[in-house]
Amino acid sequence: MKIFVITKRTLIIAIAVLAAAVAVVCVALAAGKCANREDDGKEISAQFYPVIDNKEIEADNVEENEVNVLAGFKKELPVYSVDRSDKKIALTIDAAWDADKTPFILETLAKYNVKATFFLCGVWVKAYPDQVKAIFDAGHSIGNHSLSHPHMTKISQDAIEKEISSLDDLIEKITGKRTVLFRAPFGEYNDDVIRAVRSTGHEPIQWDIDTIDWKPERSANTILETVFKKLDDGSIILCHNNGYKIEEYLPTLIETAQANGFAFVTVDELLLDGETFIDANGVQKAK
Repeated sequence: MKIFVITKRTLIIAIAVLAAAVAVVCVALAAGKCANREDDGKEISAQFYPVIDNKEIEADNVEENEVNVLAGFKKELPVYSVDRSDKKIALTIDAAWDADKTPFILETLAKYNVKATFFLCGVWVKAYPDQVKAIFDAGHSIGNHSLSHPHMTKISQDAIEKEISSLDDLIEKITGKRTVLFRAPFGEYNDDVIRAVRSTGHEPIQWDIDTIDWKPERSANTILETVFKKLDDGSIILCHNNGYKIEEYLPTLIETAQANGFAFVTVDELLLDGETFIDANGVQKAK
């Protein structure tokens, strides 16, 4: 009978080989699990990342404007859209810099009898008080977009509240009314920001459809395709008053939506009355 002698060195080598094999198997299993999660679409992230000049960009390899499903793990969420079945939608227009296209926007909205919601920044309100008055007199809703357009997640709760109240003071001097809606600059928020906003009596509003009209290379057709690919009851559309192609796409956007039975209302009219909650996708629903 042959006798096999296992030396200490041989034993160490055998253990090392076995450990390496186990590690390879674990890595392969983990990779397969991640792939399955990607395929299932359960771990897609669509958090908007802030950049300069009020431009929102999304994480790489994420379909435009998909609401972050993982947001459901957050305790506080703004309203991205509203659970409705009556074809009502809201057109929102952020204004923070130029105003040269605002008269055209107001004329177009009046032509199609559309009421929109303008989220105004303090810098814009100070620079164009006549435009603020024109927006208000035309029957559009005015929302608060902060006094100085800061990164809200990087300032204190007191500073957040001051940003909102100070801008409301300016708007009230022009229109006689304070705002009840708030949109965070850059679309940037966290739990603390949402709590601070709601503590002021404002409802934080995001969007489920972004025209991304601040990009000069995006054509009017591309913008319209983006909108109508996702347009649904209760949608909130994000535009900018100085969007590069807004003079080209806005009339067609309104005409096409109306031809398909959609009715434009202001965001405060779109929001549900009574007891509500916001689901994991940022959809406001009735309890």
